[in-house]
Amino acid sequence: MAALLLSSLLPLLLLLLHTASALPLCLNQEAPLRDVGQLRFCSQYSGTGCCSASDDSAIGSQFAAMNISDATCANYIKQVLCSKCDSFAADLFGGRRLRSVPLLCNSSTGPSSGGGYCFDVWDACKNLTIPGSPFSPSLVGTLPPGSSLSENSSANETLIEQWQSNTSFCEALGLPQEVGQFCFDGSTYNFTVEQSDVPPAGVCFDKVGEDNSIGLVPHPDGSNRAFVAMQTGQIYLVLLPDEGSNTSIKVDKAAPFLDISNFIISDREFGLMSVAFHPEFVKNGRFFVSYNCDKQKWAGCGGARCTCNADVGCDPSQVRSSDGTLPCQYSSVISEFSAGNATISPSQALKANPNEVRRILSMGLPYTTHHGGLLLFGPQDKYLYFMMGDGGGIGDPFNFAQNKKSLLGKILRLDIDKTPTDQEVSTLGLWGKYSIPETNPFLRQNDSRPEIWALGLRNPWRCSFDSAKPEYFYCTDVGQSIYEEVNLVTKGGNYGWRTFDGVANYSGPWSPGGNTSLNPLQAIFPVATYLHDSVNKEQGSASIIGGSVSRSLQDPCLYGRYLYADLYGGNIWGITETPEGSGNYTSASLNFSCSGSTLACKYVSGSPLPDIGFVFAWGEDNSRNLYMLTSAGIFKVVNPTKCNFTCTKKLPSSVTAPALTPIPTPPTVQVAAPPPSRAYALAMPSSLLVATLCFWMLFYR
Repeated sequence: MAALLLSSLLPLLLLLLHTASALPLCLNQEAPLRDVGQLRFCSQYSGTGCCSASDDSAIGSQFAAMNISDATCANYIKQVLCSKCDSFAADLFGGRRLRSVPLLCNSSTGPSSGGGYCFDVWDACKNLTIPGSPFSPSLVGTLPPGSSLSENSSANETLIEQWQSNTSFCEALGLPQEVGQFCFDGSTYNFTVEQSDVPPAGVCFDKVGEDNSIGLVPHPDGSNRAFVAMQTGQIYLVLLPDEGSNTSIKVDKAAPFLDISNFIISDREFGLMSVAFHPEFVKNGRFFVSYNCDKQKWAGCGGARCTCNADVGCDPSQVRSSDGTLPCQYSSVISEFSAGNATISPSQALKANPNEVRRILSMGLPYTTHHGGLLLFGPQDKYLYFMMGDGGGIGDPFNFAQNKKSLLGKILRLDIDKTPTDQEVSTLGLWGKYSIPETNPFLRQNDSRPEIWALGLRNPWRCSFDSAKPEYFYCTDVGQSIYEEVNLVTKGGNYGWRTFDGVANYSGPWSPGGNTSLNPLQAIFPVATYLHDSVNKEQGSASIIGGSVSRSLQDPCLYGRYLYADLYGGNIWGITETPEGSGNYTSASLNFSCSGSTLACKYVSGSPLPDIGFVFAWGEDNSRNLYMLTSAGIFKVVNPTKCNFTCTKKLPSSVTAPALTPIPTPPTVQVAAPPPSRAYALAMPSSLLVATLCFWMLFYR
């Protein structure tokens, strides 16, 4: 029986090894609790962990029911049961609820070399009958489809009767420490691979484009193309330079892929904010655009509900505006568009259909600032994530970010593949034509909006998933007056604003919405911060700009490091987890230079640093190369030797760049109707650079 069981479990165990990621998460895939207090049974996990007092009591009752006669075995069983309270419980138990016990540390050479923790557990418990044993063969994992046990193990059997040998037991329940993964050794999460963080000598950029943009998104067909989004309302399809070609990105201003400039408002913190392509875009041609509109100037902006309303304890008449703007005059909108038709595949399309397919979401804004706007599809769950700021006002006066009945100050997760009926929209109080994923953390809580994935954010700009470890979701959040911060976002996580500004307590000057107590908050602190005034003391203002994890083969010394910058362009940082998977981050300010191989770079007077202007965002192409988008143009991260930086680090042979797909040939004739003319189109300055500089000087404050 044991041999059959072991052979059935091996595919599962290999899967667990492949997907192990070591991110601080509990079994429910949510971040660990802070300040859980003193636990009575699993006391070693008091303070911070995955168990509340009620969880701890339930584990204690489970242990008592086993009535284990041997004290040594009882101690091991207690350790194993309490490991559910570990801050890394999700990874210890295989990434999902697949196991009844964590991966136990052992030695691949077996007990003759000392064996390790798993063999110690076996030796202490092998001859005991344990009612409700977590080591029962039927509980250790989910068997692959089609496999079965030849007989059921009895609750009255000892471990040796169930498993026959320590080798079978530890091959199924343990993990050889030489594998380089992480395992449970009886007291804590055991990191078997130590790493040191040596900052790179510098980041080498090659200027590859002259245009200033707020988004660069790779073409979903895997080719060497990308979509470049402008705040003024245009999205362009561009060809990216081949490695070593020294050619630049050419934006054909006369042929945008999509132009919605005639019905958006592009002023200060408004405009086209983001574009995201459906995971099946190459088949269905669906893509989504986030933008802002003024309902006084465009009827199509719609009668969006005001986010300041009675449901969230906000009276629009209380909203104080210094510029005469009416509450909810402006809206944040997500619209669906399409590309391709019966004769042109989405990958062949050079122009999108200019007509909106569906209004996904529309919400009226209380103020004119802090509405994020980024759209991302989750690489694993395929749902649409929308980053929403707190709506503006100094210090989030109505406390929207902590109010779970409000969508402001949140990251939302939406199902755009299932279109709700009008009845469902009305019954659920939805803000548009989307559905709610069944696994959203607040779906069935009456005091919370079901769209919310995470909360407690001021103005998330911007966020990204690690392309190599997609469970790592980084989001930079612009601070109020003290800190700029980088957050590692998890399901249901609360990132503290407005009770915390970074890691500091915060109390706003005006609080009609009330404050949130520190005690039940369970705020998750940033993985990295820098002081708000440390960048530009003269102007007293700074805004963090995220950022991506570098997975490019161009610079091995940057590989695995999350890069981000400040709006003012003279500062770039990188953070890395040391050791990998520990949840402990180190930050380093990175030197940078410009190769000048493609386009000439200007330099700051009296400084060796290139003048990159204001940093707006970062992007990544299908080869996983990184780009920094600034008011001075588009800069690509390239091999450090091009800037005379030294990097001696070598990437593992298993790390390879994705293969690019050929660019499909479009038909010779392509018909696309021009967007409708709008008499109220906003006049923009002839110099986009001037407009952008003015915009970004005011953007975050």
